[in-house]
Amino acid sequence: MHNFKELKVWKAGIEVSKTTFQLCRNFPSEEKYGLISQMVRAAVSIPSNIAEGCGRKSNKELHQFLNIALGSSFELETQFIIAKEFGYVTQDIHIR
Repeated sequence: MHNFKELKVWKAGIEVSKTTFQLCRNFPSEEKYGLISQMVRAAVSIPSNIAEGCGRKSNKELHQFLNIALGSSFELETQFIIAKEFGYVTQDIHIR
């Protein structure tokens, strides 16, 4: 088992989550159950899966959860691109 709180990647995931929550505050209220919900879940999934993987007994399981976290980061990146297309954010957001 690994101490996830010491991992730079987990700390970066926490920052991504915080940034996502902050940016989504400026979205239209009608997106509360749409894009905001999707984005917040994807953002929270990143550090959550890293932490869960660190709690597993094998490196194979850790790698599986790291891959899930990576997939969530691609999902979130896509959602930020969509948010930019709708004018909800005005800049490119880089989360990798």
